[in-house]
Amino acid sequence: MPRPHNLINSNDIDWTDHARDGKVLFRRKALAQATHGEKLGASLYEIPPGGRLYTYHYHCANEEAMYVLEGQGKVRLPDGEHHIGPGDFLALRVGPEGAHIVMAGSEGLLRLIVVSTMIEPEVNGYPDSNKVGIFAGSAPGGDKSKRTLDLFLRSDDPVDYWYGEE
Repeated sequence: MPRPHNLINSNDIDWTDHARDGKVLFRRKALAQATHGEKLGASLYEIPPGGRLYTYHYHCANEEAMYVLEGQGKVRLPDGEHHIGPGDFLALRVGPEGAHIVMAGSEGLLRLIVVSTMIEPEVNGYPDSNKVGIFAGSAPGGDKSKRTLDLFLRSDDPVDYWYGEE
């Protein structure tokens, strides 16, 4: 009997590499997207030694949770850096108090599952670079082909509501 579309095996999903400046920062298997999930996202990540999972950021609409499967690394939170390893679970609330970045250690691969709500539109804050990201049509981590707005702006360059209007 064929499996239903909402039941997959991670071995049947291809990895997507995310790199910058010729260095792989992480690779991802979008598990929930492969099962056509809408309100809940889930991905399997592998971060090579010295790599990181995205940049330091927080979400204004979506909660995230991470579960470490194997390897050693660090997570930076607003109160500082903390070591993480197998069995560690981290829940991240919306807002600046949920700011985070995950980094692999210098030796070995860091493997983790990340689960999140998939609310859109979404605004992400990036405290280190003083910018915001605005996403509509598809939440961050969702299907980019459905994205109607994917915009990054500097936080320190605000304009008045009536700017540019007649």
